[in-house]
Amino acid sequence: MKRDSKLSIALHILTHLAATGDRPIISEVLAAHLRTNPVVVRRSLAGLREAGVVASVKGHGGGWTLARPAAAISLGEVYGALGEVADLLPRVEPDPGGCQVDAIVRGALNGFYDEANALLRRRLDAITLADLVAQLRTCGSEERASDLLSA
Repeated sequence: MKRDSKLSIALHILTHLAATGDRPIISEVLAAHLRTNPVVVRRSLAGLREAGVVASVKGHGGGWTLARPAAAISLGEVYGALGEVADLLPRVEPDPGGCQVDAIVRGALNGFYDEANALLRRRLDAITLADLVAQLRTCGSEERASDLLSA
């Protein structure tokens, strides 16, 4: 299964913002942490700004900050704010001309995927950005912890 990078990128950015407190960070600095273009950062944060997760200030001394405390932002909220309303694991669509065995296998897989999606969503809702920052501080090195968080 291909790993979705939208959530990973957003969480990487948000963890950096949470770790720096209220100090605004410009897109170029965040992009350097991700080894990407600042446009990727701005696109990632645009939907999060609309959802009230981040705020931005233009001009000298401006940049991106969290809109509220890291403890009040769950990973599930971030996932939803990115427009990721689909299941984390895909459902298997029935084959109209398929055989009975195919239908049984697909039904079993869909039952498993439904349970797994419910578990993943509950877990995302239970973890906050503050939890990620706590892991970051436990690791002792921001870069090392960022690698662990995005893995």
